[in-house]
Amino acid sequence: MEKKTARSVGYMHGFSSKEQDRLYSQATFLEPFVYEHIDLRRATNLLEVGCGVGAQTSVLLRRFPHLRITGVDASKPQMDQARRFLSHEIRQKRVALHHADASKTKFADGTFDGAFICWLLEHVPDPVAILRETLRTLKSGSIIYATEVHNASLFMEPYSPATVKYWMEFNDHQWTMRGDPFVGAKLGNLLLKAGFQNIETRLIQFHFDSRTPKQRAEFIRYWTDLLLSGAPTLLRSKRVTKDLVTQMTNELALVAKSPESVFFYTAVQARAQAL
Repeated sequence: MEKKTARSVGYMHGFSSKEQDRLYSQATFLEPFVYEHIDLRRATNLLEVGCGVGAQTSVLLRRFPHLRITGVDASKPQMDQARRFLSHEIRQKRVALHHADASKTKFADGTFDGAFICWLLEHVPDPVAILRETLRTLKSGSIIYATEVHNASLFMEPYSPATVKYWMEFNDHQWTMRGDPFVGAKLGNLLLKAGFQNIETRLIQFHFDSRTPKQRAEFIRYWTDLLLSGAPTLLRSKRVTKDLVTQMTNELALVAKSPESVFFYTAVQARAQAL
C-alpha cells in the first residue's frame, strides 16, 4: 500500500470550464438535500472554507440574504472564476474572496460568527488542520456546517461491474492524490480532534427506486456526469481504459432505463459549535 507521505495533492475533476459549469449545476441540483437542515439565520459574517467557483456561495446568499460571506480557496483558477461569477455581489460587498491556504489564513481570532464547508475535505491532505484554523477564526458560540462524501456507500441495481471497477479506481486515485473519498464518515472524529464541541452528524440519503422514477433518472444522469468528470484524470494516470469508460457509460444508460433500477448513496453532514 502506498504511504500517505508519498501521495501528491491534486483535484480529481480538473479545472476546465466544463468542470466549473458542472459545479454550478451540482450546487443547484443537490441544494434541497444539502440545505434541508442548515440554519444560518443567526450568523451575519460567514466564512466559507473552500468556496471554489462560488457555486455554494451563490446558494447561501439566496437562502440567507442577510449574510456577508468571506470565501477562501487555494485554487487560483477556481478563485478567478468565482470572482467573475460573483462580481455583482462583490461590488455590493456581500462577498469577499481570498486566494489562500485554508489551513493558514491571516484572519484575526474570532473574526466570523459562522462557517460552512461543502465537498472540500475529501480533496485535502490534512482536514484537521483546516478545521482547527476555521475554529480559531470563529467567535465563541458560532456554528459550523460541514457536508462531505462517503463513497463506500454507493449501490446501483442492475449490477454494473464496469461501473464498480471504475468507481474503485476513482476512489483509489483520489486517495493517492492525498484526498479522502470516505471522509464523511469521519467528520465527527475530525471535528472533535480540531476542538469543536456539541458535534452532531446526520446522513443525507439519496435512495431512489421504482417509487420515484423521475428522481431516480435525474440522479443517475447526475451521477453519470460526476463519474465522467474524473475520466480525463483517470485515463492520463492509466487507472482506467477507454473501453472501461465506454462500458461504464453503457451500464449507466441501462440503469437509467431499467424499470427496476435502484440508486443509493449516502453523504454525511455535521453541525458543531465553537466554544
